[in-house]
Amino acid sequence: MSESTELENCFKKNQIIPDVVTVGPKSLLKIAYQGNLQVDKGNELTPSQVKEPPTLEWPNEDATYYTLIMTDPDAPSRKNPTFREYQHWLVANIPGGAVEKGDVLTAYIGSGPPKGTGLHRYVFLVFKQNGKVKFNEEHIPKNKGSSRGKFNTMQFVKKYKLAELVAGNFYVAKWDEYVPQVHKQLSGK
Repeated sequence: MSESTELENCFKKNQIIPDVVTVGPKSLLKIAYQGNLQVDKGNELTPSQVKEPPTLEWPNEDATYYTLIMTDPDAPSRKNPTFREYQHWLVANIPGGAVEKGDVLTAYIGSGPPKGTGLHRYVFLVFKQNGKVKFNEEHIPKNKGSSRGKFNTMQFVKKYKLAELVAGNFYVAKWDEYVPQVHKQLSGK
């Protein structure tokens, strides 16, 4: 079985297809958090472990731009996703694989699933762009939660005519003692 077929099956089994995207990624997005914690197709990590932005690696071309989306389709819970999708990170116009050189549209925040809502899926997607794009989205800082909900990956992809889904991966997380700090940060305090 090819890597893309295996990923597509994994995305379907975990309902990322159809909750977030309509097709699976071509390649596995390599994601590493501090302490060499790896994201691996739905493994469980804690909010305490994912406080800081991870490093990312995917098959890329130097002269190509990419868009990175990190989203939670289970906000506020998987049973009642009234805020589907909740943006956790959005970086556009990434040259090659250099995320730090891209345009941050939504600043990174780690996982913050409310207490008692079970496991949330945190989905990372990298789309190839058809050249550099002028994005007219609101820039959302780390301390603003109000504009992050009800994002729609597929509408965003269509709006900006993004090309293929080059790479993807995801983990799951549930509430831990760090979550109140995430919520406080998002309230602007």
